[in-house]
Amino acid sequence: MSNLTSTRLDGDLDRAVQAADAAALAAGVSVREVTDLAELNAVVHLYATIWGRGGNPPVSIELLRAFSKAGNYVGGAFDEDGTMVGACVGFFHAPSEDALHSHIAGVSSRGMGRHVGFALKLHQRAWALLRGVSEIAWTFDPLVSRNAYFNIVKLGARPAEYLPNFYGPMLDSINGDDDSDRLLIKWRLLDPAVVLACDGGGTAAHVADELAAGGAVALGASADGRPVPGRLDAATSLVAVPPDIAALRLSDPALAQQWRIAVRDVLAELVADGARISGFDRDGWYVVRRTPVSGVPS
Repeated sequence: MSNLTSTRLDGDLDRAVQAADAAALAAGVSVREVTDLAELNAVVHLYATIWGRGGNPPVSIELLRAFSKAGNYVGGAFDEDGTMVGACVGFFHAPSEDALHSHIAGVSSRGMGRHVGFALKLHQRAWALLRGVSEIAWTFDPLVSRNAYFNIVKLGARPAEYLPNFYGPMLDSINGDDDSDRLLIKWRLLDPAVVLACDGGGTAAHVADELAAGGAVALGASADGRPVPGRLDAATSLVAVPPDIAALRLSDPALAQQWRIAVRDVLAELVADGARISGFDRDGWYVVRRTPVSGVPS
């Protein structure tokens, strides 16, 4: 328990560990650090399968071995029979930044629909807190509605920066040949909203309520599913994303690219102008505010 001395922080640690244990139990998995060479190879294979990159996995065994030896985070979720069904990898920021960068996480088809990803992230959170780290950052594709909901609502994390074509061409079965735009998200591990979310209390925004309170549509969708720009000057802006961008990339790549450009134009401008993404509606809307909301991290 490095650098963790206060009674309050000890209590937070206990609560974080209990939340992680409860999430793993609910998902029907055990989650633990992975350091053994065979299990590190299983992480490489898992990611290669998920991303469809058998000949060029997203991470190599050499890199994972080095990460683990240097004290970074490599975690795995295992079924009762010992099969790995999910994994998460992260490395530390510069020493002065007090943060871990969660580089990649994935769940196999066998683990889907069981909240294995939630269990992995809560294990990573408890692991980081045990090492005196107060923040975890990572990136995700802003067009993937389910990931936006998971990160913003289920985990209580908050996007901080829009990164156009961050990784360049990725050319895998998930990203295709689309630009790799990302939102950089920050997870302040002891923020009250995060603690509540990790205890299962994450709350989604409701676009109807936001509109009734004076919010305006900055990017909507037409009846045939095309992006429709709106106004960007409201105190609260609502930004739509397609319901299933992965399916859209396969069925209509040109329309998927229209959505990429439209979301980039709107979200990047709002964030650059000082607005902050504070919520997500399950039907696929970002809630972006120009002024912080009391009790919610900006």
